[in-house]
Amino acid sequence: MPERYYGIRHHGPGSARAVLRALEEQRPDILLVEGPPEADELIEWVADDRLQPPVALLGYAADNPRRAAFWPFAVFSPEWQAIRWAVANGVPVRFFDLPFAYRATSRKRQAEPESPDPDAADRSGGTDGTDGPGGADRTRPGASGPAPDEAGQPESAPGPETSRPGTGGIDPDPDEPPASGSTTDAPGVEAPGFGESGDDDGPMPGPPAPELRPVDPIGELAAAAGYDDPERWWEDVVEHRQAPAFEAIEEAMTEVRAGALEDPYDLVREAHMRTVLRQERRNHKEIAVVCGAWHVPALSAKVTAAHDAALLKGVKRRGKVRFTWVPWTYGRLASWQGYGAGVDSPGWYHHLFTTTDEVVPRWLVGAAGVLRAEGVDTSSAHVIEATRLAEALAAMRGRPLAGLAEVTDAAGAVLCEGDDLRLQLIGRRLVVGERLGEVPDGVPTVPLARDLEARQRAARLKPSALDRDLDLDLRKDTDLARSHLLHQLRCLEVPWGEPAERRGSTGTFREEWSLRWQPEFSIRLVEASGYGTTVVGAATAQVSTAAAKATTLAEVTALLETCLLADLPGARPAVLRALDARAAEDADVTHLMAAIPALARTVRYGDVRRSDVAAVAAVVRGLLARIYAALPPAASALSDEAAADLRDHIDAVHGAVALLGDETEGTRWLDTLVALTTRDDLHGLLAGRLTRLLHDAGRLSTGDASRRLSRALTAGVPAATGAAWVEGFLAGGGLLLMHDEALLQLVDNWLAAIPPDAFTEVLPLLRRTFGTFATGERRGIGERIAGGGATRTTTAVLDHETARLALPTLSALLGRRIE
Repeated sequence: MPERYYGIRHHGPGSARAVLRALEEQRPDILLVEGPPEADELIEWVADDRLQPPVALLGYAADNPRRAAFWPFAVFSPEWQAIRWAVANGVPVRFFDLPFAYRATSRKRQAEPESPDPDAADRSGGTDGTDGPGGADRTRPGASGPAPDEAGQPESAPGPETSRPGTGGIDPDPDEPPASGSTTDAPGVEAPGFGESGDDDGPMPGPPAPELRPVDPIGELAAAAGYDDPERWWEDVVEHRQAPAFEAIEEAMTEVRAGALEDPYDLVREAHMRTVLRQERRNHKEIAVVCGAWHVPALSAKVTAAHDAALLKGVKRRGKVRFTWVPWTYGRLASWQGYGAGVDSPGWYHHLFTTTDEVVPRWLVGAAGVLRAEGVDTSSAHVIEATRLAEALAAMRGRPLAGLAEVTDAAGAVLCEGDDLRLQLIGRRLVVGERLGEVPDGVPTVPLARDLEARQRAARLKPSALDRDLDLDLRKDTDLARSHLLHQLRCLEVPWGEPAERRGSTGTFREEWSLRWQPEFSIRLVEASGYGTTVVGAATAQVSTAAAKATTLAEVTALLETCLLADLPGARPAVLRALDARAAEDADVTHLMAAIPALARTVRYGDVRRSDVAAVAAVVRGLLARIYAALPPAASALSDEAAADLRDHIDAVHGAVALLGDETEGTRWLDTLVALTTRDDLHGLLAGRLTRLLHDAGRLSTGDASRRLSRALTAGVPAATGAAWVEGFLAGGGLLLMHDEALLQLVDNWLAAIPPDAFTEVLPLLRRTFGTFATGERRGIGERIAGGGATRTTTAVLDHETARLALPTLSALLGRRIE
């Protein structure tokens, strides 16, 4: 046979070492690798040392970048090592899977397609498949690796369960049929929007699905060998073996597939692969084939060209696709992240592949380093003892070498001293790993991504898979540029940075961010490239488009604030036009009030960000004038819910007007509040709140506030109305009661005089009011009352018999006898 088949496990370090040894022995004329042929032109970049795994091939539909998929590679991926060997030795490399273009615009499949007609190929004039995919019409871009991991996960797409149950992520090839027997457009997890287009050319042809049982190949092989853990079986028979086992793997997969439920889409893929093999046999004597072990029996089987041509009949390209290299992460490679071809422990596999000696001690040294970095005392004696324990566990368990289970148990017992949190930290940092790959300049990609790379270098912000806190001082040019970049990316739905709550300083010149780069951002950059070729241009176009589509005033004002934060002066005219239009159409005063806070922040902080906010200030003055006129009639005859809503809006506008620092506007706003308090139909909650605001602003003296409170708490006023008044008045905190004895006495006397039946009604309001006070405020008020700071006009009579009934419960709570 002119070719040799190397059935591998995607991302298996043992498979990677075995493939390298086999290629050195065979010295093939050409290397065929499972993967998208459209990426062939990117293979040459594998020879560039600046392309540092983990990386992934990103393929996307040119007319709809949301239809995209990833093909990830780690340094221990057999495909990656095979391609590097071929490039270094001058051996041609070709990806030979079914082209991504055949499925980049539709994923609809039928579970039981019609049976193929073997004679159809003869009638179409192509018995050797040259007229089908990969024949005369084939394109040659693409290098493929493991099965594609498609970003996102719509409801119809398979999730983490695409791996066989019980395999622990040990799939010889996750492209094999899912255990449920359902068909999918591609292995892995689909991209957002994948398959949502109505442009569908019908079902993918293929043979009928036989009534066979679902199969877990690795689980069955492990069980046959007496293992209850497939991961451990794979380590023992592959990762710890020095000699290749490709013949044994092929034999085992042949037996397993004999009783497996076949995926029709896999059969079409394999028909295409066999077609490419027939073509390469004409020009090469020694062919090396690297693919998932599941496919080897199908590729080595004797199948006629006519049969494959019949399977491929009707399969055609559904649009143009493009490919590029993008950084990847070990965290995303892990199978628990939803990637069907993933592995549970990429960090451990990286260690196995890159460490040539003293594997266990070096691993435990790394684990000790993780703990030390978190302030946990870990000595060399701990490492020595943990190494001995791991090797002893391997011997007791009959294993050839200590595996991940043994080093984990040893680390948990010795290094972590039984602390599960420490062990979880080692698992996250070391077992999974937090490595982020690198892609060199010059790799074909969209201009927007190139501009982002330049901006990142200028701002000295390097993407990382680790969480990173960033504290910015906007008075510094570099930090201001970083802030603008992070906000602009958020406009493009690339949330590389998430704003964090400021700690310590509350100055307007400070910002705090939490940064973490995700591989999915590469797709979003491709999607956003339709808005522009630079980050600023794309963000400007995105905000302008959003302003035109906005239906509420609040949406537009938020966009105006975004223009300031992201430094997008080009989008401001479109947003201001939309703001004028929405404000003119909206007569609801609460909508106008909701727009003020964001605009006030824009005006107030414009100087800090060196932005021209004169036009925004004019808009704010116009909106405030409308609020002054519309607020009094809008505050009459309100329900409890409406009053609470208006109270919140009044508080927000009150703070915004203070933020503006405009004395004229401040005076007009307080005059409006004074006019509101004279209304007889004003809800108690609003009356109390307005009294407090005017008192704090100096428009009402303490005596005036006390008299208003006294009137609200007289016997003729319903208890519920009085409680609402108190809630509004005291919503600003309890310091006023602590320092004003007259107010405290008024409230205390009113509470004591509430009839029992009315007290039950107002209790929830009172609890909500006093529950908002700080602990120190509540304690201070209680001490003042207990110490006689507030003298009640009524005398409370203590019922000793009733109080005695509570003593047993009180004794149990305090842990000592109370008499």
